[in-house]
Amino acid sequence: MAATEVYLKKMEWPLFGEGNPVIFPPVSELEERISLCRAYMHNRGFTHLLIYGDREHFANLLYLVHFDPRFEEALLILGLEGDPLLLVGNECVSHLTVSPLYQAGRLRYERYQPFSLISQPRNSSRPLAAIFAEEGMVKGAKVGCVGWKYFSYIEFSQPEKMLDIPGFIADTVRNNCGYDAVENGTDIFMSPVYGLKATCSAFEIAQFEFSNTMASEGMIHFFKNFKVGATDFEMVQQYKYTGYPLGCHIGLKSDANQHIGLSSPTGGVIRQGDPCSTNLSYWGSNICRAGWVVANEKELPEKAAAYIREFAAPYFRACSEWLKMLRIGAVGGEIYSRIQELLPFEQFNVFLNPGHLIHFEEWVSSPIYEGSLDTIRSGMYFQLDIIPRSKQYFSSRMEDGYVVADEKLQQELKNMYPDCYDRCMARREFMQEELGFLLPKEILPLSNTAGLVPPFFLDYQTVLSFKS
Repeated sequence: MAATEVYLKKMEWPLFGEGNPVIFPPVSELEERISLCRAYMHNRGFTHLLIYGDREHFANLLYLVHFDPRFEEALLILGLEGDPLLLVGNECVSHLTVSPLYQAGRLRYERYQPFSLISQPRNSSRPLAAIFAEEGMVKGAKVGCVGWKYFSYIEFSQPEKMLDIPGFIADTVRNNCGYDAVENGTDIFMSPVYGLKATCSAFEIAQFEFSNTMASEGMIHFFKNFKVGATDFEMVQQYKYTGYPLGCHIGLKSDANQHIGLSSPTGGVIRQGDPCSTNLSYWGSNICRAGWVVANEKELPEKAAAYIREFAAPYFRACSEWLKMLRIGAVGGEIYSRIQELLPFEQFNVFLNPGHLIHFEEWVSSPIYEGSLDTIRSGMYFQLDIIPRSKQYFSSRMEDGYVVADEKLQQELKNMYPDCYDRCMARREFMQEELGFLLPKEILPLSNTAGLVPPFFLDYQTVLSFKS
């Protein structure tokens, strides 16, 4: 049975510590990813994959060779054997050394200047068709194109033919190989059922735990220094932004931008009695909280006086149930239905999926949707991203990252990254012993704010709890 009675509990927030950066994957990790990718290619009949990336849509490229284009675009050509070829623009040539695979001599590159910014030199690149032909993309080849999205029959009659890469690349490869020989292959990376990024290795868990820890420590510092009268620009400085790349824009909604969804700070002043929400997302994490700029229930505006009882507490219970159901073998559609039951749409307006997979990008895909038969598997990395909305009560949020890991994966994490494993175990103990959550044994909380929901931004030490 899940806990149901929700209390307001005054407490010191725990100190779980900060991990050392886990950023650059070993070459063996990248080679294993390429090997798995080639197995998928073989099963689909692909002779080649074209993996496209730009400043916004980089995650699949980063996953495979640990390279993200800065300012420009990039294209990875992966055949069934041999070292892959990475096409980069003028400025990204100097960025190639970010890839351990390149440093090991296992990643070829070619300067392809049309990927550069407008008006930069364009006079020393081969035609794209010639590059493709030399790599074997001619009649008889079958090519999968990987962008950041794939499609279904809901959207198109031939979804496999719909590509989400730039037209000049799509046209060139189709001219070389034939229209029917080119398909969308993005699902190889992003499908919640079988995608390469749908499950994480021990390295990835440690990498994303580092990101979650860094972001959640920023959130903790934000709450400890939150104050009325400051501008939202000033408040964002309390995040102690480290310079690590962001997974999405920093969000902070206060007085000046309440009417703008997904808004970044605009210079508005934090006012007592207003609602407030904020998030910080580094690659591989997104920490988000929402509540009211008050110190206690008595300070809530009259229309929101029942905020805890009617909105925040039911939401907290639903998050607890979500975690309790997140077991290996659980069916995504059943989790979806349970959250809809606990948070009726007419009251909570939860429109998007109640929880989704996260990786370098903030949203990969989700096995949790209406009617889903997709099952939860070991290695899946979830964002507890249940977004309630109310004109009367505003919102609440308990948004952090959680990994589902069986005994084998947990043992690998313990052996390879013992400090990371110990922090995850300490967070589990805190959530269960101090807050009263009932967690399946396979749940690993990656964030230092996991389970902590302060409804009153002027008293962050008062949190929701199943234990008084």
